[in-house]
Amino acid sequence: METKVGSGGVRVQLRVGGKDRVLALSDQQMAAIRRSALSFAREPFTRRTYSELAYFVLGCPLVAFGIAFSLLFLGAGAALAVTFVGVIVIALGTRGARWFGSLQRSLARHLLAEDIEDPDPFVARRGLFAWLQAAIRDKVGWKAIGYLAAKTLWTLFNVWFAISLWWDAVACLGYPLFERGDTQPAIYGVTSNVFHPGFFSVGSHGVIHGAFIMATGVALFFFAPWPMRLAVYVDRRLIHWLLGPDAVAARMRNLEAARASTLDASAALLRRIERDLHDGTQAQLVALAMRLGEAKERLEAYPAAELAPVRQLLDEAHRGAKEAIVELRDLARGIHPPALDVGLEGALSTLAARSTLPTELAVSITDRPTPAIESIAYFCVAELLANVAQHAQARRATVTCTQTGTWLRLVVRDDGCGGAVIRTGSRSSGLSGLAERVRAVDGRLDVTSPPGGPTVVTVDLPLHA
Repeated sequence: METKVGSGGVRVQLRVGGKDRVLALSDQQMAAIRRSALSFAREPFTRRTYSELAYFVLGCPLVAFGIAFSLLFLGAGAALAVTFVGVIVIALGTRGARWFGSLQRSLARHLLAEDIEDPDPFVARRGLFAWLQAAIRDKVGWKAIGYLAAKTLWTLFNVWFAISLWWDAVACLGYPLFERGDTQPAIYGVTSNVFHPGFFSVGSHGVIHGAFIMATGVALFFFAPWPMRLAVYVDRRLIHWLLGPDAVAARMRNLEAARASTLDASAALLRRIERDLHDGTQAQLVALAMRLGEAKERLEAYPAAELAPVRQLLDEAHRGAKEAIVELRDLARGIHPPALDVGLEGALSTLAARSTLPTELAVSITDRPTPAIESIAYFCVAELLANVAQHAQARRATVTCTQTGTWLRLVVRDDGCGGAVIRTGSRSSGLSGLAERVRAVDGRLDVTSPPGGPTVVTVDLPLHA
């Protein structure tokens, strides 16, 4: 064998079977080999290696307990399926599997720094039967059970394949210190199956025998991180596939987040326009109206007959300026009501106080909605109270605003004549316009208005949209 090292790389000439073979490596290839060798040598001393090892070791009892829990509840539920109790047991099993999936995602986030989104939360209507139906049909719970089953099989394999290499490395490195007359270390798993049965036992207890086993332990120590990395890599894919949101749900979340950002940006833009109109254009129109009023007063000192046309023009200009101020004020309030600056509760109190018929208000909100939702809620109540005053022939009205979880519920009730309906396909109706506005943020508007009353309009809005 002949080796030549030059500026262009390394050239190795070998004689195999009576023939010369040449192996040439460029500088780039040699640099890649050096980087790989350096990475291989440093890997047992990196934080990632021991984070993956800790993740796998801590995940073993968790998945064992989780699969035992699932099998117990599913088995008991299947045995009792002919009774109502069996349905309850299976529903509890799917709900418990959700909890184990949440623990596994948390473990992966903290030890693997894996960015895993939570799936959609469990949602069920009130009532035992509604809860059982939602639990039995909970796709997230069943996928968590599938993950526990797959992870159990994968864990059993990697106890033999990946964990055994770490154990064998420690056993070989500590053999000279802890050997008690044994001719070989306490190894198991893939090492004992791959190597010859007599590989670790040379039939002696001397220094050379101990040094040989320690050298084997060093080799295993540097090789052990890679099978564990493969085991954790497959587990990462299983978590994303079975414990994370599916592709459609993730896409819907991205679209909802983009829409929420757009709505917030639109609300902020409208608020800025309202302030610009209020502080700029409206202030200039007020100043103009004041100057025109002052000009009218000064003209009173001159003969009326000569200045009658001028006074007429000033009167028309003054009247037009005041009308423009009123229209501009209404336009600015329609863009963003100033009452919302103090929050939705204060704005609704203002609406109730300004209502032309007695209005009772009850508000119970713990979290403030986003500006876009506050604006929609305000205009819904304002439009509904205006409808009550104009069409309902009511004596009084009540407005209720409550928070249930991440949802806001508005209920406007009156004791009027009833008969209010949402005209489908028509946007000229006030209720139809409100329904379109509410649906734009995934909300819902329901009207209950039998002939003779009472009329109850319920608006459900998400707190953040």
